This record gives sequence, structure tokens and C-alpha cells, in this order.
Amino acid sequence: MDIDVNSREYADERDRQDPLRHFRDEFLIPTKADLKSRTLATYPQQNAKAEESSIYLCGNSLGLQPRQTSERIQSHLTTWAKKGVFGHFVEHEDSALPPFLHVDDVAAEKMAPVVGALKSEVAVMETLTANIHLLMSSFYQPTKEKFRIIMEGKAFPSDRVGQFQFSLYQISSSIHPSPPQQYAVESQIRQHGLDLKDSIILLEPIEPSTSIVSTSQVLATIDKYASSTALVWLPGVQYYTGQYWDIKTITAYAHSKGLLIGWDLAHAAGNVELELHDWNVDFAAWCSYKYLNSGPGGIGALFVHEKHGKVDMEAIDQGKEGYRPRLSGWWGGDKASRFSMGNNFLPIPGAAGFQVGNPSALALTAVLASLEIFAKTDMKAIRIKSVDITNYLEKLLLQPSGNGSSNPYRIITPSNPWERGAQLSVLLEEGLLDGVMAELEDAGVVVDERKPDVVRVAPAPLYNSYIDVWNFVRIFREACEKVKAKRDEGASPSVMANGGKEEKGWGLIK
Repeated sequence: MDIDVNSREYADERDRQDPLRHFRDEFLIPTKADLKSRTLATYPQQNAKAEESSIYLCGNSLGLQPRQTSERIQSHLTTWAKKGVFGHFVEHEDSALPPFLHVDDVAAEKMAPVVGALKSEVAVMETLTANIHLLMSSFYQPTKEKFRIIMEGKAFPSDRVGQFQFSLYQISSSIHPSPPQQYAVESQIRQHGLDLKDSIILLEPIEPSTSIVSTSQVLATIDKYASSTALVWLPGVQYYTGQYWDIKTITAYAHSKGLLIGWDLAHAAGNVELELHDWNVDFAAWCSYKYLNSGPGGIGALFVHEKHGKVDMEAIDQGKEGYRPRLSGWWGGDKASRFSMGNNFLPIPGAAGFQVGNPSALALTAVLASLEIFAKTDMKAIRIKSVDITNYLEKLLLQPSGNGSSNPYRIITPSNPWERGAQLSVLLEEGLLDGVMAELEDAGVVVDERKPDVVRVAPAPLYNSYIDVWNFVRIFREACEKVKAKRDEGASPSVMANGGKEEKGWGLIK
């Protein structure tokens, strides 16, 4: 293609050649008027001009709504209204939805190929943090000799319940630690009566300025602590930097040392190609409201490898447990006898046996609307575009400043395309973040920030275009130059920056 890569014409041509371009029409993209309006008045988005659309590069925080979500939810509500309890069992010729009783099975079937799993290895249920607890109650079985958990030091707070006050790790001034994944781990350790100081091994970047934990560092840490470790728990894609960890290699190495390993895939599911079954991953958990577009607080999901989900009927007949210990609930029990309300719990083989309560059919309906879109393509095709459009974003951001000065930012996401997902984290010079975010929002650009100085930009392959990226970089560069020029005057805080303050809690959610 003999067109200047920095030109709008180049972006237009890339969009014309994009085999996934038609999926953009399956999502509702807020207009600039939508974002600025103080009401929820309806705008005719199907007729919106391109220049009126926002530039939404925030799918790593909250994915956009598929157009068919409202239709599917309305069908669910109509079934409930017209059939009541019969909606659990009756199929309808004019509805794409399964009966309430089977909607979780259908969701698992459609979710499995997204993460490279067998249908029996996936359950769509609960929320991310609840699923972490359910999985750890089964897979974290500490002994006097083996009790430690190896985890990432900058884990998302849902993993680490009950942040302790003493310092377990050094915090670089350029890295913003987020205390919810670590919460769950801490509370699990406390539940076993163990000392947090001795029980958590935190993986921190050897060179804090890079924000990256190398695979060799992970393997060396496993080597060092294998004899006292009960579990390894790591992120598939790190939320702050966008680093895509080498799940296959690390999993195999942990197993070679006799260790169980689980993965937090909140920022990986629907973002990168996963082969959880073939990689022999023991267990994993993820949410569905980011790249999987199920809506705010959407239902979570978990993976349990088939080797851990077996039910040994012969052992059970002999009075033994016959299945992996877990926190059990009636919805995880044998489906044929689920409503018999008997006293003997017999789990469904596979991940479904880890279910506890009746999942929300409404929440499952929302995620199904998005999974139907994923089923029209595959993760290989999505990943190909993801790598390409993120490379394009990087190339434009790294272009020299037009005024001859250095760019007032640097990218802290790995430069290797196969070591990152659809996200670039851009570290701004000190004091620019609030002003830049305000300028972006005024221009109809949606990204998110991490205090004190990071902007996270996520081009989601299903609905973002190359022209989105081109427009973003143009607006972002102008915003940086403008805010840098009047840095000492201060800047009006943006919606996203305001939302990150403690009283609103947005910083934890995103």
C-alpha cells in the first residue's frame, strides 16, 4: 500500500480492507451528543454521521452494547411475563433464547471457544471475585510445608481481600498499584489462619521503570519458592500495562515443579487467543463486561480443567467423596435430580459442578447477545486484527512531535505485539493527566486513566476502526501539546478523573 501511514487516507484504506469491519455495525457507539447530554434522550444512532460518533477506546474497562442486547433482554422479559415459571422449561419458535433452566448451558457452550476450552470445562456464573473465592476454596489447600501463593504484586484489587498496612513490596512512583484481586488471596490465607507476611510471594518488576515482569523472572521465582508453594495465581493480561503473560510456558513450568496454577483472565478473555484446555491450565476466572460486552457488572465465568472436574461414581458408592473438594451449592448438583431436593450432593461433572446458586437468566441473556457475535467469527481472526490495529496505534503514537520537541509521553506496554493485548498504556509527563483527559472528553474521545499519569487506550477489534485510531492520535497529540503549554495554570478535571476519586470508587471499577 503506497500511502503515507500517517495520513487519513491510509486509515480509510485499512478499514476498507478489514475483514471484520462489518461487526462495527452490530454495536451501539455513543455519539458525542450522547456523552455530553444530561438526559437519556434517544438519538437516531443508525443515522448518525461518522463525525458525530464518539471515539470509544475503552473496551478494556467497559465494552460497548451489542445492538441485539435490548432485543434479547426484551425477549427474556416477555417470556417471563407470558409464561411465568413455565419459562424455565418451554421453548418458543419465535425466540432465540433457550428456556431459563438451560440458559447457563448454552452460555457455557458459546463461551468455551472464546477461551479455548471444552464446553464441560466452562461455567458462566457469579462474578469474578466470587469465582476467585470459589476456585481458591478448592485449589488452595495449604499444608505446613506448602502454604505460599505466588502472585503478581500489582494484581487488580479483587484478587487480594483485606490489604495489609505493612509493606510487602516496593512501589515505584511511576507505577500505580491497585490493591481488588489481591483482596481475595489475602482473605483466603487468613481463612486458613496463616500469616500474610510469610504466605504471599509477590512478583514485582525487577526494573520498576519498565513496569514489566518477564517470563524468566516468573520461572525463577517458581524455582526459588516451589518447595513451600501451594498455588500460583497470575494475570493473563496485566490490567495496568496490558502485558500478555506467557500462560502456556508458565503453566507447564509450574506443573513441572508439582504446583497448581490458576489465571485471572479479566483482561484476556475476548481479547487474546487462549487455549486453556491444551495448555493444561488448572483453573481460571474472568468477567464478561470488558471485551465480552455483557454490560456493567455482567456475569462472570470460570474454567476448571477436565482432569479436576471428574466425578468418580464408584468412589461415591463406596462412601468416599469421589470429586474435588469445593464450596457446593444446589445448582452445581446433578441436573436430573436438582429439583428433588435430596440430602446427598452429587456434582455435575466438569466446571458446572462448581456452580452454587441459580444464575441470573437476565445476566446470562446479556452475555449471550455478545457471544452470538463472537460465534460469527473466531478468536484467531479477532487476534489478527487486534495485533495489527494496536501496532498501528503504536506506530502513530511514536511518530516524532511536529514541533521538534520530544513527545510528553512514553508507552509502557511491551513493544512485542505478541506480548500484549488490545491495549497500550501511555505514561504522560507529570501533571498532564487531568488536563489531557478533559481535552479528550471534550472532543468526544473515551479512554480511561490510572493515577497518577497513565492513559489506557484499547482498540477493540470488533467495533473499533483504523480511523478511530487515527482520529484519537491526532486529538491526543493536540491535547498533550495544549495542556503541556499551560501546565502551570492547572486543568479542569475530567469525568473519568473525577470518577477515580475515592468517594465515587471509579478507580477500582475500571
